[in-house]
Amino acid sequence: MSLVSSGLIRQKSYINGKWIGDDSHSLVTITNPANSEEITQVYQLGKNETQTAIEQASKALSPWKKLTASERASVLMQWYELIVKNTDELAELITLEQGKPLAESKGEITYAASFIRWYSEEAKRVYGEVITPHQSDKRLMVVKQPVGVTAAITPWNFPAAMITRKAAAALAAGCTMIVKPAPDTPLTALAMAELADRAGIPAGVFNVICGDAKQIGETLCDNPIVRKLSFTGSTPVGRLLMAQSAKTLKKLSLELGGNAPFIVFNDADIDAAVAGAILCKFRNAGQTCVCANRLYIQADVYDEFAQKLKLAVEKLNVGHGNVEGIDVGPLINSVAIDKVEKHIADALSFGGELLTGGTRQHGEQFEQGNFFEPTIIKNANNKMLIAHEETFGPVAPLFKFDTVEDVIKQANETEFGLAAYFFARDISTVWQVSEALEYGMVGVNTGIISTEVAPFGGVKSSGLGREGGHQGLSEYLETKYICMSI
Repeated sequence: MSLVSSGLIRQKSYINGKWIGDDSHSLVTITNPANSEEITQVYQLGKNETQTAIEQASKALSPWKKLTASERASVLMQWYELIVKNTDELAELITLEQGKPLAESKGEITYAASFIRWYSEEAKRVYGEVITPHQSDKRLMVVKQPVGVTAAITPWNFPAAMITRKAAAALAAGCTMIVKPAPDTPLTALAMAELADRAGIPAGVFNVICGDAKQIGETLCDNPIVRKLSFTGSTPVGRLLMAQSAKTLKKLSLELGGNAPFIVFNDADIDAAVAGAILCKFRNAGQTCVCANRLYIQADVYDEFAQKLKLAVEKLNVGHGNVEGIDVGPLINSVAIDKVEKHIADALSFGGELLTGGTRQHGEQFEQGNFFEPTIIKNANNKMLIAHEETFGPVAPLFKFDTVEDVIKQANETEFGLAAYFFARDISTVWQVSEALEYGMVGVNTGIISTEVAPFGGVKSSGLGREGGHQGLSEYLETKYICMSI
């Protein structure tokens, strides 16, 4: 089935089981970042439609939460199966509007579907407890109940998985949800809504609204009916949403910016570390919140690692994501390119050495796209912007360190605390560094850590709450204590 004939490309928002958008709304053009060509146009909704979505989600809440966990799980599994069945079409759509290589897009769809399956199963394992009473005539119980109407604001770098990671947990818990997708990648979100509709998820339970970020975001934050907001994106926007939600005291899940250290110790398997760095740094052209941003290499293996990484990076194929064998696709837009160039120029001005890459990709096939060469910078230091800011691009700066204590200090010298990685064989080093790193997630001898079965989230300015694992379901549940006198 072709992408066009699949019926997955939608221009209208999905509210209360209906497709909303007409000539009274403005249209925004969605373009392919690989060639700047128009894909389609999407209707832009605003405050009034968001208010309608909230009201309809509220009406749908009671019948949805009254279903048994098994009944909700059955509906979710229908959604899961349709996503799996349409993997190829959904992956093609992600590559079209986001740019990542088709193999990565297929991996994202598999990852996105896994959250729906996981939470359909976890829904049946929401347990309360009976507490030994403090008095003989009392009986004490704790039950878990759905938070209520929830909202999610999702990013462009994983336009499918960041929806299901939130929505699957919410719906499994008995909540209803309104999703506001990123303006660069609304088509994947609308395709997910189309499949949710086909799966028989009741009207109002799952809604997707595209449009003015300010109007929609403020309405979701201001309305007391919305009891929880989940956001994945930048720390400044997370702070803004937190402030806007304060007056209604919403529950919040905030997965924000990162500045991940990637540490290689002298006793590491260097080949494995290089392979891990390639996956961690250059996946999705470096546009992941958990990708390595600062690579710290111990002095004795610094040159060996740098040379092997250079050889590996120069083998990466850059190009349009729908071409077979491509490893690195385009960046999302020209603003992303500008930031990468700014970080490289700054690093070179402070003594950095360009080992490979460093410029926009040249050639006729790249002229209309946002392509940048995978880049390595040697002799990185803490004076550089790249040491303190998240680049969100295919640039690997190599810092040199001497001792364990030194690198832990450098790794933790950031306001962020999302993910960290290190490669070492000594068991004492493994335990010491794992416990000392001030991050919500730590990968040891691996560059890939994300999975539906484990909690995902950060500390410090990288956010609040967790997604994935049984912890992710708890974010959509309230704890109620019941005391009975007998």
